[in-house]
Amino acid sequence: MGRNRRTSRDDILDAAERVVVRLGAAGLSIDAVAREAGVSKATVVYDHKSKRSLIAALIDRRVAADKAYVQQCVERAAETPHPELFGRIAASEKVFDETDRAVAVAVSASMSHDDSVQQTMRDWTAEDLDAMRKGDRPDDALVAYLALMGFVYTELFDFHEWTGDERRRILDRIRAIYGSDQGVA
Repeated sequence: MGRNRRTSRDDILDAAERVVVRLGAAGLSIDAVAREAGVSKATVVYDHKSKRSLIAALIDRRVAADKAYVQQCVERAAETPHPELFGRIAASEKVFDETDRAVAVAVSASMSHDDSVQQTMRDWTAEDLDAMRKGDRPDDALVAYLALMGFVYTELFDFHEWTGDERRRILDRIRAIYGSDQGVA
C-alpha cells in the first residue's frame, strides 16, 4: 500500500499561481486549485476557507518573497549613496515572468473588493516611502522611487515591455535622478 502524499500550504499556493496564470484572476476558485494540486476541495478549504482567503495567502506569500528579495538587494547596495533606493532599483532589474504578471492582475482585481488586500498594499507602500526618507536627500529619493514604480508597474501589468538595453538605460536614468545635484538628470 502506497503512502498518502502530503500537500503543503506552498503546494496549494503553487497550484493557485498556476491557475491564475492559465485562467486569470476570474478563473481562480477553490475547485480549480484543488484540481490543479491534485487534492480534494476539502484539503484546500482546510487552510483557505474561501477564495478571498486563498488570494490573501497568495498575496502575503508574494509580498514576503518580494520584501526578502528587496532586503537582499538593499544589503548589497550598502555602499551606494542611498541603499534603500539603489537596492530597490537593483531589485527591479529582474524581468517579470508570466506568474508575476498574473498574480499582479489578481492582486489588482482583489483590491477592488477586499479591504485587507488594499491594506497590505498600503502598508508595503508606506514601508517603501519611509525607506526613501532615509539619507541626505529624501526628496530626490522619493522622486526616483516614484519614477521606478512607474517603470515597474508599466512592465508588471504588461502595458509595455522594454528591451534589455532600454531597461538598463531607464534604470540608469532613475539612478541618475538621485545622483544629480538638483535631483533632475
